[in-house]
Amino acid sequence: MSYTLNAVARTTDEQGKGSSRRLRKANLIPAIVYGGDAKPLSVSVKLNELVKAIQDESFFSSVTTLALDGSENEEVIIKALQRHPAKGTPLHVDFQRVVRGQTMHFTVPVHYTGTAKGVKAGGVLQTNVTELNINCLPRQLPEAIEVDVTDLEIGDLLRFSDIKLADGITIVELDSNATDRVVVSVQAPTMPTDDEEAVSETEETTIQTVGESESDKDTDVE
Repeated sequence: MSYTLNAVARTTDEQGKGSSRRLRKANLIPAIVYGGDAKPLSVSVKLNELVKAIQDESFFSSVTTLALDGSENEEVIIKALQRHPAKGTPLHVDFQRVVRGQTMHFTVPVHYTGTAKGVKAGGVLQTNVTELNINCLPRQLPEAIEVDVTDLEIGDLLRFSDIKLADGITIVELDSNATDRVVVSVQAPTMPTDDEEAVSETEETTIQTVGESESDKDTDVE
């Protein structure tokens, strides 16, 4: 999915904390564009457009066009979003320029699909990863990475190296020889211990005893 945000370049006088507050009062959000061969560029984007865009998960893993007033458009990806700690509204955005034909580092969400055989047998699906750091060309950027868990039995697991990716897409951690982390697994159901069962039985007995005592008391009064 493609996104477009209208942006206006900010002058030196329109930068700083005081200027940022004035921009926000005007429903504009300060932002910075960096990367590529060009110098960093301070811009502002419309609050309503940004709020609408960030409601879609795919916005954070998509190439966005910044339509700059009076200048050439910029193709970017969002790298950082600062929010108000209480209201959750955007306060500042960092955009990184996209260089066509150049491999870049992206962060994309992980979607787990299917119902594991182990879950149907009573196991518990444990997911350890919600996002994946990948290297690829901008034109290859997926909105999400799907991990099919259908064939997982109790005790089975999937690591980074088990994830099926399209040609040209690699996982950052594997490229850097980091640990081949467990992404998802199916755990055996937790069975109560003898002590836990004994405590449970004691609690039930206590409740029943209290109930019988109250009943006897009512009978005596009558």
